[in-house]
Amino acid sequence: MSDTEDADETSRLLPAIPHRTYVYADELSPILEHAVSSDQMGNPEQETKKWPQYVAALAATGGALAAGTALGWTSPAGPLMKADGYGFPVSDEAESWVGSSLNLGAAAMCIPIGIIINYIGRKGSMLALVVPFLIGWALLIWPQNITMLIIGRAFIGISCGGFCVAAPLFIGEIAHKSIRGTLGSFFQLMITIGILFVYGVGYKANVVVLSIICGVIPIVFGAIFVFMPESPTYLVMKDNSQSAIKALKWLRGEQYDPSEEIAELQNDAEERKTNSVTFGQAMSRKTTIRGLVVSMGLMFFQQVSGINAVIFYTNAIFEAAETDIEPAIATIIIGVMQVIATFVSTMIVDRVGRRILLLISDSVMALCTLALGIFFYMKDQNKDSVENLGWLPVLSLCVFIICFSLGLGPVPWLMIGELFAPDVKGLGASLNGTLNWLLAFVITKTFVNLNTALGSGGTFWLFSGLSILGTIFIFIIVPETKGKTLNEIQTMLAGEKETNETDEERN
Repeated sequence: MSDTEDADETSRLLPAIPHRTYVYADELSPILEHAVSSDQMGNPEQETKKWPQYVAALAATGGALAAGTALGWTSPAGPLMKADGYGFPVSDEAESWVGSSLNLGAAAMCIPIGIIINYIGRKGSMLALVVPFLIGWALLIWPQNITMLIIGRAFIGISCGGFCVAAPLFIGEIAHKSIRGTLGSFFQLMITIGILFVYGVGYKANVVVLSIICGVIPIVFGAIFVFMPESPTYLVMKDNSQSAIKALKWLRGEQYDPSEEIAELQNDAEERKTNSVTFGQAMSRKTTIRGLVVSMGLMFFQQVSGINAVIFYTNAIFEAAETDIEPAIATIIIGVMQVIATFVSTMIVDRVGRRILLLISDSVMALCTLALGIFFYMKDQNKDSVENLGWLPVLSLCVFIICFSLGLGPVPWLMIGELFAPDVKGLGASLNGTLNWLLAFVITKTFVNLNTALGSGGTFWLFSGLSILGTIFIFIIVPETKGKTLNEIQTMLAGEKETNETDEERN
């Protein structure tokens, strides 16, 4: 199809929206899930490799590693800034703005990235996000005042928000359904690794050296990711089938015959244009509405679970336990637990399922924040009453972090790529990303006020109550998507009866 015909079709579909603003190339991703392989097609000569998909996914999540270092930067950098690490004074209020401005930058980028990745591609967009990363870190390395620090963090947030939308969608388009959950969980895993890395470096480095090291990571990501292929579905959407064939051979192996998959991608694109609906009709579908309710509900309960409060209280919890562990070492211990638990999640999410991980995660987290609330309430009333209970907050903290990293941390991001039909997936991802970052900003900025109003115990009890509500929400509303194709998930969201036919029967 010519570019003119494509533009005319898009104008008809989205008359009030700029060219392809919310139409993502992964509108073709259901076809990817029928990628031809020897075990699915019964053709012993057709070979499909999976390790190149792991390589491409890991390369794409290099941006998540960079985002993780940005998210964890404030923990070691905060005390260093106050200790005149930059040569000018930094107040508590200024420090809070330096930390939270990243969330604002990220929220502002979530929707624009949906436009950008349709014009310059998934790969081009993620490579372009290196630029605001470098600008931001440069401002943090050579700041002259607080304003430069805040602007620098906002620039870094722009890249973080962009990667949170672009990278998961890119991975979803290149991954086979049998490993989609595992590859999709890589994003959160790399974020936790980035956080742990910056905790470790910040234990000894000063704030300038710390920022320099963090600024090198986006450069390394760009140098590696430039050799990865573009999404085949995006290339087909752009009528570049020859490049799509090369990308599929890179991802599936040189022995793989991509002709049938390319034909299916092209046929699906034509069929989607022929049977297209308006943007308003797509957004008013039952599947779209339920997808938004599920995904945005998960994002809401993820942020109000108390994760930021627990991290904030890490040092106080270890001090209350009288462990004599340095605050910096305590944060490193927490970072290690996050990485291990998230790694375990990537290994089991396609076996255990999304829903069961979410239920276990949120319900146990509710018990942990309940216990933390009881401990700090008792401590505020009578410090001697918790003299022999120092183990309780440490145990609650550790279990909370492990459970969050197993379920409520990575799974909501994974499910964003599964819950929406192709013609609204881009908007769905952008809306969820925006909500998540805005909630993170609000909770980070208001936590001190909340703690003052309710007290330490009351604040943790509030988080416990919200986690209980989240568990009920997951049990009643959230569907299981494990092992289902994207088309089957849409059928389930529509409330239609699922077919029991096997992959071989469909083929």
